[in-house]
Amino acid sequence: MPRLRALVPWLLLLSLGLCAACEPVDRRPGTWLSGELAATPASWDFTEDHQEIFVETTTWYGVPHSVTTVVAARGDTLYVPSIYDQPADFPGSKRWNKNIASDPAVRLKIGDSIYELRARPVTDEGEFQNGFAALAGKYDFWKQGLEDPERRPPFVIIAMEPR
Repeated sequence: MPRLRALVPWLLLLSLGLCAACEPVDRRPGTWLSGELAATPASWDFTEDHQEIFVETTTWYGVPHSVTTVVAARGDTLYVPSIYDQPADFPGSKRWNKNIASDPAVRLKIGDSIYELRARPVTDEGEFQNGFAALAGKYDFWKQGLEDPERRPPFVIIAMEPR
């Protein structure tokens, strides 16, 4: 029994280490994002080189929830989409969107860098079209959806802005 008690702190430390490195993979969500904290850049043009990013949100129970998504920049704003299974208003049934509705402070991992930003659901139709066009200019999937509304899934666009 004393031997087991001696292992408990090491097992806890190992568990914490594994949780800290639990970033999302494809459609599987994760928790904390790791990387070098970076200042908000003057231009997000470099995101053109990144097909996917991670978004970390704050949960009510204190363990972050992170997801993989795509990103496109237009001017000084980043846009990320959130696709729904059926038409819905924000936040819909997505856990990460519900987290944003409760606390818009997010962390984005782009490459190896972490950016602390504020998420804002896009409600203005003109800005929505601007964000949609930015996504369509970068990704074939979104281009097809822009050109053919029948192929367009129900989705919302979230703007990522400086805190």
